Amino acid sequence: MTTLQEAPKVARWSWTRNAKCVRLARSQLGKYLQRWEAEELTDSGTLLLSELLTNAVRHARVSPGREIETVFEVTEEKLRVEVSDASNELPALRHASDDDEEGRGLALVAIVATRWGTAPRMVNGQYVIGKTVWFEIDRKADA
Repeated sequence: MTTLQEAPKVARWSWTRNAKCVRLARSQLGKYLQRWEAEELTDSGTLLLSELLTNAVRHARVSPGREIETVFEVTEEKLRVEVSDASNELPALRHASDDDEEGRGLALVAIVATRWGTAPRMVNGQYVIGKTVWFEIDRKADA
């Protein structure tokens, strides 16, 4: 097993806007966390990744070739996951009624994550079209 200090901690994947990418990304995050011996973050991390990536697939109406990107980073203190897409429309935290079939994803992120937020999308230190929605889970809080 590689230790945190011996290899890059940041993993990036690009996904086409397709519902299948959610399952694949969850699998990648699980493998990533196993590699870094951070399996205790798998359940909450994959749950929140699913919510953010599903939102990007459903709502980020972007042209072909504009992929969704995920970034995973684990440290001794936390897991950070970012989901970026080429839509400038920011997600809104909603208060779903008992009868609503949608609208609970960000509320779940707000409850489970230690921190979460949105930011303009950046590539190589430059602002580009789109946004990044991210969350962090403190390792001590999830253990």
